Amino acid sequence: MPSTVIQSMNYDPATRTLSVWFVPSGNRYDYHDVPPQTYAAFCKASAKGRFFNAFIRDRYSYHLVPLHSEFDRSGLIGREGR
Repeated sequence: MPSTVIQSMNYDPATRTLSVWFVPSGNRYDYHDVPPQTYAAFCKASAKGRFFNAFIRDRYSYHLVPLHSEFDRSGLIGREGR
């Protein structure tokens, strides 16, 4: 079932950065030093918004990525699960 909160997400294991795009704004936030196990569990979660609020939000440092960043232009948005 698609999430009503999470538009898409991507994970970079080399930097342990989790990128999350939110509905309806489309804003992307990068969460830093997220363990791969947390990302794997996030992908498997049936309720992405609930998982995000319980296990990611307020637990990892983050920043808003300005629109039209290099990653957004690369076409990778939405390659990972919703």
